[in-house]
Amino acid sequence: MDIKLKINADIIGAGASTLCTIHCLATPFLFLASTCTKSCCSATPSWWLWIDYAFLLISFFAVYKSTRTTSKFWIKPTLWISWTALFTFIIIEHNLNLNLSNIYKYSAALSLAGFHIYNMKYCKCKSEQCCTKKN
Repeated sequence: MDIKLKINADIIGAGASTLCTIHCLATPFLFLASTCTKSCCSATPSWWLWIDYAFLLISFFAVYKSTRTTSKFWIKPTLWISWTALFTFIIIEHNLNLNLSNIYKYSAALSLAGFHIYNMKYCKCKSEQCCTKKN
């Protein structure tokens, strides 16, 4: 039962991270078209920005569940570092007047998705005890 939940957490985490990347890539194109049709300056709607936070929340729980059931010790800090980087870059972008390159967000989201996929494929526990050992 736990193995199935781990796999689902990795699928959800990889999917959320990939969708987050697509969301970030699509933003400039969607709102560039919007600004071309309006004479006044337009800002990104708040509901669009809240999608970032939804992805962060979903991916937090996916990382939490995946790190509790992985068979490889090194994948635990790697998933958390990737998630923390994504969280940090999104918070900086939304709350500070600091313009970071989008490559930071893209690489954090794609690495999070990649580590979830790796974990799903190569780090399967056969029993509850394997997840408590340091590998």
